[in-house]
Amino acid sequence: MIHFFCRICAPVALGLIATIAPMTARSADPAPKPDTYLCPHATGGAVDCFLHAVEHLYTMCRQVKSIEIIEFGYERSTEGTNGAKSEYCVDKHRLSITRPYQSALREATPNRTAIDGLRAMYDLWLKALVELKWIPGESDDQYKTRVAKPYDMFTERSGAVRAVLAANKGKTPTATAAAPRPKSAN
Repeated sequence: MIHFFCRICAPVALGLIATIAPMTARSADPAPKPDTYLCPHATGGAVDCFLHAVEHLYTMCRQVKSIEIIEFGYERSTEGTNGAKSEYCVDKHRLSITRPYQSALREATPNRTAIDGLRAMYDLWLKALVELKWIPGESDDQYKTRVAKPYDMFTERSGAVRAVLAANKGKTPTATAAAPRPKSAN
């Protein structure tokens, strides 16, 4: 009888363990992995994802704009519906970056300087997307140089935000928080 019971219970127990173990492992994961579509090169948390997403999504829309320019030429790249693809790209990525941006702000919350840096990066990114349009009279070299400049600014500002956050991690608690409590009179 015991032998029969073990033959039935053992597979059921193994099945339960196989089902529960992956759920337990997933719930123990400290932080979700960054979105590989929005920030494919990110290796850290939410701030790292956002900083990578800024450059990556700018590149995506820049490439869409380049295709329009190749297809229609500079002068006609925004005529009628010719610029619809790049406009859609900008609108789409304004929405898609919202979650990484909000997550980055939450992650950097205790550090006001980092939050200001993230906000400035977001504003710079939005401005760079709008400025992907060709300016009448601009030469091919002038256009290509102008739309490549944001990468330098993205790199500079990302480095500044990362430096501020790294410096903040190394700080010790403030003097008031670390002050010893007065001894009680016993």
